[in-house]
Amino acid sequence: MAEERAVPVPSAWMTPSGRYGRAVARACDIGVALVVLVAAEYYGGEYDLLLGGLMALCLLARRRLPGTVLAAVLALGVVQFVLYDLPDPPLTSAPASYDVAVLFAMMSVVHHSRTSWMPYLAGAVVLLATAAGTVGMPVLGIEPFVDLESLLIFWGLTLTVWLTAFALHTRRLYAESQAARAWHAEREQEQRVRLAATRERAEIARELHDVVAHSLAVMILQADGAGTVLRKSPDMAESALRTIAATGRDAIDDMHRIVRVLREGNPDPGDPDSDGGGPPRRLVTLDEVEVVAERARAAGLTVDVSVEVGEGRLSPAEEMTAFRIVQECLTNVLRHAGAGAGVDIRLHEERGTLLIDVVDDGAGTLAGHGVGGRSGGNGLVGMRERVELAGGSFEAGPRLGSGWHVRASIPTRTK
Repeated sequence: MAEERAVPVPSAWMTPSGRYGRAVARACDIGVALVVLVAAEYYGGEYDLLLGGLMALCLLARRRLPGTVLAAVLALGVVQFVLYDLPDPPLTSAPASYDVAVLFAMMSVVHHSRTSWMPYLAGAVVLLATAAGTVGMPVLGIEPFVDLESLLIFWGLTLTVWLTAFALHTRRLYAESQAARAWHAEREQEQRVRLAATRERAEIARELHDVVAHSLAVMILQADGAGTVLRKSPDMAESALRTIAATGRDAIDDMHRIVRVLREGNPDPGDPDSDGGGPPRRLVTLDEVEVVAERARAAGLTVDVSVEVGEGRLSPAEEMTAFRIVQECLTNVLRHAGAGAGVDIRLHEERGTLLIDVVDDGAGTLAGHGVGGRSGGNGLVGMRERVELAGGSFEAGPRLGSGWHVRASIPTRTK
């Protein structure tokens, strides 16, 4: 697997939600307020310092309430110009350098607003407010106090600040979207890892169950049979012991293969004979069906096998799936019906689909009332999972009267 690039994480100094980021933002707000307050001290109007101080105080909340702060600063600006024009002598200076608070407030709205229309509204309001200086307020008796040249300068400065703030706003939104995408990508990666681990556990559980359950079922029945005929027929007992030994050796080989996969990883999917660099593993083909059927016969079952599949018509994975289904069916018959039961196994290919039918007579007992009473446990779950992973369908249930019927269909991949 190619090495994945780690998602870069901004430092605590750069993240607005971080402790250091909040401290830097607060320091900037205080600095902006001090600039406005110091600018107001240079004017000798009776209310210049008061209005400049109120504007500076409003700017301290510009990040949390940008729209409200802009409205408050504009209102203070209106008061400033009214006190400049109406009284004689003027109580304030206008325009004054501390009016830069309007631009700071507008910049905050553009940069921190969460709605798409607020930046444009803020810019339009400030432009209209400065344009009002060229016509005055005849209703209130306020004469024009800004000429056209000064207006163009004010508008140029306002547009420059607005564009700068809008660029920062766009950059912030982009950074937030990238952070959100990185967060979702990380969550998806974690989910994929969990799903992969779940699939691996399920696959290991199926393999362990198929190997251990079948081998133990055959060995237990053979051991019981050997104990029964040990004195009467030593030859039959010896044959049973040989079957037990052969079954145990095959089970150990399969267990070693599973352990190697767990230790060294999955084998190269393009090379069925390789097993992660270890010794070649034993391939499971449909020829193995007759082997497990013979062991089931030795354990006391009557097994009839019919395999009608052309050579090379199935992939190794499909042959493995078919073999494991037949093996599990025979294991269930040995466990639940016991010796004396008859089993009919049919495998044939039809229109690009491998059909598997396994029918047993339950040794003449009603389904669910045999030796172990079928509960539909791990064996049936494992068979269903194998078939569904192969893209097929699976059915299993009791027959009318006695016995059990398992049917599976698996799409084939013609070589």
